[in-house]
Amino acid sequence: MRVMIALLRGINVGGHHQIKMDALRALCESLGLRDVQTHLQSGNVVFKSTARDPSPLRKRIEDAIEREFGFRCGVVLRTTVELRDAVAKNPFAARPGMDPSRCAVHFLAASPTPEARAAVLKIKADPEELHIGDRELYIYYPNGMARPALSMPLVEKALATFGTSRNWNTVRKLLEMAEKLE
Repeated sequence: MRVMIALLRGINVGGHHQIKMDALRALCESLGLRDVQTHLQSGNVVFKSTARDPSPLRKRIEDAIEREFGFRCGVVLRTTVELRDAVAKNPFAARPGMDPSRCAVHFLAASPTPEARAAVLKIKADPEELHIGDRELYIYYPNGMARPALSMPLVEKALATFGTSRNWNTVRKLLEMAEKLE
């Protein structure tokens, strides 16, 4: 078994696509996932799984959510190793005075092509700062995340893959939870 982290996209935002975390844990357990834990109300699930290939597991979770809750939401999966690597590669983490509540990691479902990466880097992001990793987009919001200048729908269109963002505090907490399960 290995520890995995599921990041659900767009649930419990603005009163839409509501999922209670106890119901989400029960759903994951019904899929054979073990030691299921959730964090916050935004669809963060840490669990153990025997799955070696994340693609079928991702689809099983997405399908189960659609059956149980009546809507489809994207799911991004990472192993503990992958999440640890994403944390280590955050170019903003060591910045003096970096406010973790203004830093986000946008976890991508797939690696963007070189052309997609180039297209994203051409998008006007100022005052936000962007850095593209393998399957992560790191964003620093100097003025906060409430009203960013950067258009995430435009970024995702250029990337040709979906993703879901978590602030830096949440990312670190999920890694801590995953490491404790190992």
